[in-house]
Amino acid sequence: MLALPLIVFTEPLDVFLPNGCPAESGAAEALQTLERRLVPLVFASRGTRVEVEFVRRRIGNRHPFVTENGAGVFVPEGYFPQRIPGAMTIRNYHCVPLARPYEQTCSVLADSAEEARANVVGFHQMSAKEIAENTGLPQKIAEMARLREYDEPFFFAGEEEAAGRRLELAVRTRGWQIVRGERFWHCNSGADPAGAVRRVTEMYRADKHRSRMRSVAIGWSKYQLPMMAAAGRTIVLPEANGIYDEELAEKLPAARRAKKGGIAGWNSAVMELIEAGA
Repeated sequence: MLALPLIVFTEPLDVFLPNGCPAESGAAEALQTLERRLVPLVFASRGTRVEVEFVRRRIGNRHPFVTENGAGVFVPEGYFPQRIPGAMTIRNYHCVPLARPYEQTCSVLADSAEEARANVVGFHQMSAKEIAENTGLPQKIAEMARLREYDEPFFFAGEEEAAGRRLELAVRTRGWQIVRGERFWHCNSGADPAGAVRRVTEMYRADKHRSRMRSVAIGWSKYQLPMMAAAGRTIVLPEANGIYDEELAEKLPAARRAKKGGIAGWNSAVMELIEAGA
């Protein structure tokens, strides 16, 4: 069976680890088909490297991945034949860091919060138990979420609107940014989900045997919009209530709408994609 010239991008925590609970069995058919057709499943995640590795081990994924909202691109050693510009070696990966190191981010956030008179609490100030209590995640997953390399999640302990404007200005003058996520605010410098997706796609196309690779992103949340918009094609799944995210629908009018949501919807979307020959 011929390989499909396709790369599938998705957020693994929402698909295979919803609320910290493994769910990959619901996508067994799609995962096996992707493997058989030699279609790389690339994780573009808000999670840490440790969280993504946990999912990768469970499903046997061996492909590149993106961590912490586009902050780092990790490529297994020997995966591509060509040299990867800007990469450094971290464990058994070639890593292309798009964001500044975590320690610098925590320091900038603390200095900016003091200047902005904003009372914020970051992950580095919280225990795994406290993170679990604030997110509903199992403590094991919360411990993985604490092991950060670039991006600092935080929340406002007090008034948010005015403090948020002051903090955004203080952070920006230092070359960093804050963005609102699904559960927390995030502080980083250089994280770029769209840029990370484009970087990975370029790596595949730089290999002469994969020069015609096309990209498809599958997701269902507005927080995945930058990753999805950077792909050549998009598939939007409905949320748990069966309704499509309004912002995704507005910003991605050409996206194909899957009929089902959750892990079953993801499995069906992949199977339809493969059966149609992409």
